Amino acid sequence: MTTRGEAKLIYPGLADFYANWRDITYTLVRVVIGYIMFMHGWGKITGPGFAGVSGMMTKNSLVPGGAFAGAAMFLETVGAVCIIVGLFTRFFAAALAIEMGIAFLVVHVSKGFAVGQGGFEYVLLLGTVLLAIAIRGGGPYSVDRMIGKEL
Repeated sequence: MTTRGEAKLIYPGLADFYANWRDITYTLVRVVIGYIMFMHGWGKITGPGFAGVSGMMTKNSLVPGGAFAGAAMFLETVGAVCIIVGLFTRFFAAALAIEMGIAFLVVHVSKGFAVGQGGFEYVLLLGTVLLAIAIRGGGPYSVDRMIGKEL
């Protein structure tokens, strides 16, 4: 039975398939976004390093550049690993969503939509998915669920 306003499946036989994969696909999204963010942060560490990232932050009027660089590098590595395993998921996903919001407003929005021209499409996607993860939490396959507590 469907609730008011809910779409009915054209092939009702797929309902069990969707139900069985729902938690697995959510976990996959959480892990993949965590991995993407980790690689983004790892690139900062192995590329320009703290001094380079700090300079980039200052150049973009994010001062003090060192504080913004440290926060970004911490969130994009430690926070990303926590999202991957589902530990303090809501906190780190919300913090990273805020970071993507700052990147959207300060760096990318003036360059238009297309990521190829430095635009905002990528940070908009990441930020939106991170916001959804922050709202939903770690899910059934997470350390948060194993310990029975979430922020």
